[in-house]
Amino acid sequence: MKKRMKKILLSMLTLTVTAALCACSGGKGSESFADGNDSEETKTAVSAETESSSTPKKGGEVTVGIAQDLDSLDPHKMAYAGTREVLFNVFEGLVKPDSNGDLAPAVASDYQMTDDGKVYTFTLRDGITFHDGTPVTVEDVKYSIERYAEIQGGDSAFSILESVETPDDSTVVVNLSEGNTEFLASLTLAILPESNEANFDTRPIGTGPFKFVSFTPGQSFVVEAYDGYWKEDCPYLDKVTFQIVADADTALTQLQAGTLDIYQYLTYDQAATLTDGFNVLEGSVNYVQGMFLNNDFEPFQDARVRQAVCYAVDRDMINDFLFGGKSHVIGTHMIPSFKKYYNEETESVYTHDVEKAKALLAEAGYENGFELTITVPNNYAPHAGTAQIIVENLKEVGITATIDTVEFSTWYDEVYTQRNYEASIVAVDGTLAPGSWMTRNASDDPNNFTNYDNAEFDDVFSRALTSTDDAEKTALYKEAQMILATDAASVYIQDPANLVAVNDELDGYVFYPISAQDMSVVYFKQ
Repeated sequence: MKKRMKKILLSMLTLTVTAALCACSGGKGSESFADGNDSEETKTAVSAETESSSTPKKGGEVTVGIAQDLDSLDPHKMAYAGTREVLFNVFEGLVKPDSNGDLAPAVASDYQMTDDGKVYTFTLRDGITFHDGTPVTVEDVKYSIERYAEIQGGDSAFSILESVETPDDSTVVVNLSEGNTEFLASLTLAILPESNEANFDTRPIGTGPFKFVSFTPGQSFVVEAYDGYWKEDCPYLDKVTFQIVADADTALTQLQAGTLDIYQYLTYDQAATLTDGFNVLEGSVNYVQGMFLNNDFEPFQDARVRQAVCYAVDRDMINDFLFGGKSHVIGTHMIPSFKKYYNEETESVYTHDVEKAKALLAEAGYENGFELTITVPNNYAPHAGTAQIIVENLKEVGITATIDTVEFSTWYDEVYTQRNYEASIVAVDGTLAPGSWMTRNASDDPNNFTNYDNAEFDDVFSRALTSTDDAEKTALYKEAQMILATDAASVYIQDPANLVAVNDELDGYVFYPISAQDMSVVYFKQ
């Protein structure tokens, strides 16, 4: 089986596929961290080099290869994680994630939260300005929060937003209708100047380390250093071009030719080809990769069938073939980076067991198997490899699966929005709020694209989300994860390894536990 699989994968990997992560909303790897100030749950250990001994050189231009076009320049409307990775350099919220997984003050200089999690008070940073040089005001902050809440809608985390007050020129008070100690992560939303409202989609203005220069759809997004950035000695680079490269083989060729300086989400084999001129950094993508099951598809309405598929899929084989065993195999809809909340016990709920899978299928009335279409977006090479392996795994238990490869925009519309699919291999993410990783499984969540409906999960998740007692919250989140695992809501596979090629003349690149390629800390070495 494994020899046959290797031949299939070697053949498959010669095809033209795009190597950029496919997900719908935020995360990737992180450095090896010391204790942070408020988010133990997001500390991640990776084998990337975490400290630099080189001396930064100010200036220079860098080209970063990205495989996915930006879906919007308006940060309040963007949906793709790939877009967030880029716009992270242009926009900031009251708070901003750092590479440690902590929420650090940004547009605000400090903040306080009441014990009941209902009131958040922020002090505006002195002298902070937008990229057009105008001061950031509390009115801009109030406008941005209220606009974002309206766009997100009443089914989002902002459904509990009661009011935004501006008692003076430097204070913003966010009032919630019910306590939520995770709401701070939602306030990473971009602060925008209301005066630029007519140009949000064409000429964005933020407060980040880089300001917008140009965007050519399908080609590039260009930014340059903002001299008025509030953080001293940041950024180092003068200019960054995010070049859209729609094919993995082309990206590798451009890396080797020196026309790309940075490219991420490489497979193990792709990274091995870069022997000269690059350092390959290793982190975690910090996404949940899985074969997500449409629970409204008739066979998957039966938990025994879903469980059978979980036994059939060989997660270790997927990890070994695609990432050289460097990924973290998971068993639920949460990433290991959230150490405090992550339930490690879910990893062993299912092992690769063909006989158990066959027995469950027979018990459910599918002793002769069934036909299954697996929809795979074309913008992340390992999804294609994962699909090939799973097709062979399922064949062993009598399920005949075929792969339907589609453009990412098609996937987003048909699978994520319309839920018109049977199974799909993709990676999904969340924010630094643990609830953001679990909410897609709530029966009433608008982004529940798997149509999962479990009253027990809904109850436990709801109590976890609203609890202000950290010990209780932690226990409830672990219980909710185990429900997803034992009920086989979907087939959870791995938090993929993230292998990033970086020009060896550069240094400072760091991994984040959310979707971010932070170019403000990257520099040319002296």
